[in-house]
Amino acid sequence: MKSKTLKVEYLARVEGEGGLYIKVKDGRVAEVKLKIFEPPRFFEALLRGRNFAETPDITARICGICPVAYQMCAVHAMESAFGVRVGGQLRALRRLIYLGEWIESHALHVYLLHAPDFLGYEDAVRMAGDHPDVAERGLQLKKIGNEVVAAVGGREIHPINVRVGGFYRLPEKRELTPLVGRLEWAREAAVETVRWVAALPFPAFERDYTFVALRHPEEYPVNEGRVVSNKGLDIPGEEYDAHFEEEHVEHSNALHSVMKEGGEYCVGPLARYNLNFGLLSPPAQEAARTAGLDPVCRNPFKSIIVRSVEMVHACDEAIGIINDYEPPEEPFVEVRPRPATGYACTEAPRGILYHRYGVDGNGTVTDAKIVPPTAQNQKAIESDLREFVSRFLDLPEDKLQWQCEQAVRNYDPCISCATHLIKPRIVRE
Repeated sequence: MKSKTLKVEYLARVEGEGGLYIKVKDGRVAEVKLKIFEPPRFFEALLRGRNFAETPDITARICGICPVAYQMCAVHAMESAFGVRVGGQLRALRRLIYLGEWIESHALHVYLLHAPDFLGYEDAVRMAGDHPDVAERGLQLKKIGNEVVAAVGGREIHPINVRVGGFYRLPEKRELTPLVGRLEWAREAAVETVRWVAALPFPAFERDYTFVALRHPEEYPVNEGRVVSNKGLDIPGEEYDAHFEEEHVEHSNALHSVMKEGGEYCVGPLARYNLNFGLLSPPAQEAARTAGLDPVCRNPFKSIIVRSVEMVHACDEAIGIINDYEPPEEPFVEVRPRPATGYACTEAPRGILYHRYGVDGNGTVTDAKIVPPTAQNQKAIESDLREFVSRFLDLPEDKLQWQCEQAVRNYDPCISCATHLIKPRIVRE
């Protein structure tokens, strides 16, 4: 059988370095490797010996797209260690800044990184040339999400207002109120986004995933909840290590996560949606149903619809939080260090993020573990590709390559939280 290798050594303007290797032998997929070759940055080691109060700002530097996720997970884990609970308006503000990040991250992915795949464009710049109104809508949505993050966090990228126990400064009601009109526009734009992406062409491709996400009894999961799956898992976040483990594989500098009882699993918008559909806001549920999206969706290519539905929810909930907001008396709850281990899971835009910290009586970090969403999805991505290529081997070479890239981008994977332009290397024997 004819052999062919497609390879790009280095990709410009990408925060992260990765590649894809697929080997087809005798008409069957023999090997699939999602290669992550960006050097490790050793954040867990950097945290050891630092004061607990530094963890939100240090971990935020892991990612420029979802720094709030790392900050929120860090503060929740530290508060878990010190026996502190943050509630009321402080808790609502935390959800608000996190929802702002969901909006900007989902808008970036849907409009600039993923939609070009479905429409046949090499990049968003070429797409914008033919669809300027669509590109403008996506950029405005992202901008509004950034404005929410800046209003609560002090700036759009790597916010500086988050601390263990709450915030350094509370925004005034008058500072947040102007965002309501912007978010009302964004909610309608997100509804239109759902309609737009639902009309895109989707491959007929489904898998029986093990979905894992947070579940909260009263709200769509963002900051808090139990870790659950569609296969019976239901645990508090502090039991994460008892059920999940990380493995090193030769072809990746990022560790692969697996369930001890069941192997690979899938986190992210598709998992959240399948496990928590009934907790979406009414406008988000209506947008999903109008678009023909069932409460259970196993087609990873339709994750672009699910992300858009989550944007509707994020805008709608953010409006409610701002309308109900009254600044509390104090910007934070006092925290007293003690020797302990703290745990937290939150829902980053791309899925569950897990932090675990050991601290001593002085509040110095003695141990740190951080498990990002992409590490948890790597095996699912490779399995998607193995099954997809097996089903569609008869596709022309260029179209198969294109859809392999698209299948990876279904997950919006992060290598430095931004590996969205990886190129496959397909070898046929």
